[in-house]
Amino acid sequence: MNQPIETITSPSNPLIKSLKSLERKKGRSETGLFLAEGARLVEQGLEQGWQAETLVIATTMAERPHLAALARRAADAGARVVLAPERLMSKVTHKDNAQSVIASFRQQHRPLEALTKADDGIWIALYEVRDPGNLGTILRTADCAGASGVILLETCCDPYSFETVRASMGSIFDMPFVNTSFDVFNAWRKAQDLSLTAASVNGTVRHDKAPYGARSVIIMGNEQAGLPDAIEAQCDTLTLIPMRGGADSLNLAQATAIMTYEAWRQRDFA
Repeated sequence: MNQPIETITSPSNPLIKSLKSLERKKGRSETGLFLAEGARLVEQGLEQGWQAETLVIATTMAERPHLAALARRAADAGARVVLAPERLMSKVTHKDNAQSVIASFRQQHRPLEALTKADDGIWIALYEVRDPGNLGTILRTADCAGASGVILLETCCDPYSFETVRASMGSIFDMPFVNTSFDVFNAWRKAQDLSLTAASVNGTVRHDKAPYGARSVIIMGNEQAGLPDAIEAQCDTLTLIPMRGGADSLNLAQATAIMTYEAWRQRDFA
């Protein structure tokens, strides 16, 4: 480093305790912060304009040029930059082999209107998704497919949990998402003239034969219960993904990817 940077060595340091608290939803809610681990993820967050509050770098790695540059960039953006031994990094991340960079970022809470677009697009709506790994993977899938946004309906798992952020592989910073009620969402999507297509055990159209349309929302249900009948009744199309063999269902993230890529394929991957 070109200038002295604060070094923390004690697990009882208030900053370490504060970062550890972000593992729990209570800590994230009280502070409005969340954790990202790894230099690539942190750099991605900074590039997308997310506010980093704290950047922690493993003491033994601090002199590496790319990490020194990352520290300068974070400091220039207003973050507190500190060094810590790897044992403290592991306490924060609850992993024996923690990565050499950890950062806390300020959460963003967008209104539903932030996802409004005048042109064509694909939106993904998730009804009461419970598994953070599924949510992170779906954010990553939506990002890869160029979706216009992800809408979390009713009570979903926390998109800022460590598990979701990890599973998103950085797409947490790239893919806009909001949380709202189904009724508010449904009024919004009707006003935007968006078709609503669901994957359902009650589907009557094969997923690759469904008319997704130029402006469409794909809605996916809870991992165990699927979509309530009242919500399925609001859909324009109920689709069924073909399956054979012993398994009776697909993982939610897998099914969402199949639906999303089919909607995108129908647009010739434009």
